[in-house]
Amino acid sequence: MPSLKELKIRIGSVKSTQKITKAKQMVAAAKLRKAQAAAEAARPYSERLEAVVASLATKIAGGSGEGASPLLAGTGKDEVHLLVVANSDRGLAGAFNANIVKAALAKARALELDGKKVQFYLIGRKGRPVINRTYPGKIVAQFDTTGVKEPGFDQAQAIAHELTDMYLNGKFDVAHLFYSRFKSALAQIPTEQQIIPVKIPADADRNAIPATVEYEPSEEAILDDLLPRNVTVQIFKALLENNASEQGASMTAMDNATRNAGDLINKLTIQYNRSRQAAITTELVEIISGAEAL
Repeated sequence: MPSLKELKIRIGSVKSTQKITKAKQMVAAAKLRKAQAAAEAARPYSERLEAVVASLATKIAGGSGEGASPLLAGTGKDEVHLLVVANSDRGLAGAFNANIVKAALAKARALELDGKKVQFYLIGRKGRPVINRTYPGKIVAQFDTTGVKEPGFDQAQAIAHELTDMYLNGKFDVAHLFYSRFKSALAQIPTEQQIIPVKIPADADRNAIPATVEYEPSEEAILDDLLPRNVTVQIFKALLENNASEQGASMTAMDNATRNAGDLINKLTIQYNRSRQAAITTELVEIISGAEAL
């Protein structure tokens, strides 16, 4: 049984930890509102841009027409798949990072079973140890976000340019983006999205722009401008969703940690009081026994 001094030190240590987790919970809660608003504001634009790209793509024979952009038509192969995994640089966010990595690894295993080659491009550093341990030597590049306080369009543009250059240089055939879609502070959904080449939904023709619309310049020229922008916007949306999900997961995890610390303090306090009471009782018995012996 630990001594009274050890129990007292442990109670003080847990109380200090509780103060830290409470402070981090409050910080995450303060950041969550802004991050959530940014993520929700980006969704309509990114979804509408995807719909416009899909609609235009159906007008040029599904992207297989003469002169179609490689970002739409593809490389003609389906051998090398690049998994772009967006993580954070900080921990203490529950299973936020682990769930994204788990989804990416599951996709990698499924692709390998189909005879495909997989590579990884990492955004953030939290997922690197697990991925490198499971797929050593498969991480081809990483975008450093350690100095980024909040995700911005500049970071998304830099990532999109690097991915596009790798694609045009024949480094991979298909790119899949993995991130966490924000639903609420209690729920974040690991999400996969194919960003290169653009995946046209099966029902894109039903949502197509009416045939009476005439384009100036041509559909191909418009797509040549929209496709790189679409890749950037989808990555930017993923970064915003990740930021909101991270704050929500962090707030929930720190709230749970604060509650657990409180429960542990109560248990240790009860144990301390019982040990102290037992020590006092033992001392009284010794005093009384000594007096009677005299």
